[in-house]
Order: sequence, then structure tokens, then C-alpha cells
Amino acid sequence: MLLLAFDTATPAITVALHDGADILAESTTVDARRTGELLAPGITAVLTAAGRKPGDLTGVAVGVGPGPFTGLRVGLVTARALGDALGIPVHGVCSLDVVAYQTRSAEPFAVATDARRKEVYWAQYTDYLTRATEPDVAHPALIAERLTGLPVAGEGALVYPDAFPKAIEPRYPSAAALAELTVRRLHSDPESLLFPEPLYLRRPDAVEPGTRKRVSTS
Repeated sequence: MLLLAFDTATPAITVALHDGADILAESTTVDARRTGELLAPGITAVLTAAGRKPGDLTGVAVGVGPGPFTGLRVGLVTARALGDALGIPVHGVCSLDVVAYQTRSAEPFAVATDARRKEVYWAQYTDYLTRATEPDVAHPALIAERLTGLPVAGEGALVYPDAFPKAIEPRYPSAAALAELTVRRLHSDPESLLFPEPLYLRRPDAVEPGTRKRVSTS
């Protein structure tokens, strides 16, 4: 196995390479404005560091969000293009699950990532492997009471400390964790892996203009 994993659902453009047993190389850059510029060099960097080439890959793992439209689309389009070009499977994983996996918590907690527009993408977890609710998007104040007393991982807990006072690490998903979680699911529960489609949860900020009105000449 040689699995390339990457996630662009947050400001962290994170890439890793996994051989089925260990992480061979990883690269992470935090820059929400340059996802399209940084993902391809990150992929090249981990392949070069591991002494491998694209043709060696046997699969791709990609974070499907939830996340802002533009950055998430870059990651999903890249993953699917690689899968098509190389004839290899592409496995999707909820990016909130990746953050949860990194906590290694055996106790209940939540994950909240910054969704902009003064909202968060969030979900509750029974432990680091078990999500208790479906991913959702909401204003922090609307879910603060529901999450009272729970530790909250993700950037949302740091951006909205009044709503989520018990912030825990990590802040962003890690491609190394994404790779490890994907390998784990491939071995134990392949059906839990997702189709590589973006989980937006809301409409994008940019919309196509409507039909132009005709201007009367009379």
C-alpha cells in the first residue's frame, strides 16, 4: 500500500504519505488564501521526501469537509483527478472525524471548525473513533448550551472561547491522522469511507448571476 492523504477543509493545507504501516512523509502549511497554490507542491514534497513517484500510489484519501467552498473544492478536484489519472481508488473521510481522531480521547467531546460568517461546523463524539451526531453548521451561541462542559477540539473553540471555554488540541486536521484513520477503516470497516464529494452543509458565498432582465426600447 502507498496511500496519499490530504485535507484542505481548513486553513491547513496538509499532505501525508502512508505505506500501510507508517507515515513516510508529511507536509502542512497554514494559509487559507493559497490552497490552490500550495496543495500540488505539498504533494510533490512528500513524494520526493519518501523517494516515491505518483505511479507508485495505490490510493488517495481526502478530507471531504465540511469546509468553505473554495478550499474544499481544490482538495476534492485534485483527489478525483489523481484517482482518474492513476486508476486508483479515492477514499473520502469527514474532516471533523480527522480532528476527533487526533484527540485520542476516550471521553465524550465535540469538534468545531471555523465556518466563517460567525458560524462553526461541528459534531459531537462519544470517543475519538465514534461520532454521535451528524456534521452540522450553526452559530456558536446556538449550540453552546448543548455542549456545556464538553471539551471542544478544532479552530472553532479558539475563535469563539465564550461559547466553547474548554478548548483542546488539535486546531486543524492532520493529513497524517487522515491517512492513519483511512488505513484503519480500510481494514476494519471499508463501508464507513465516503465517496469523494464535498460536504458543504450550506450554499457557497459566490452564486451565479440570475437571468438578465430585458430592457424595453419603447
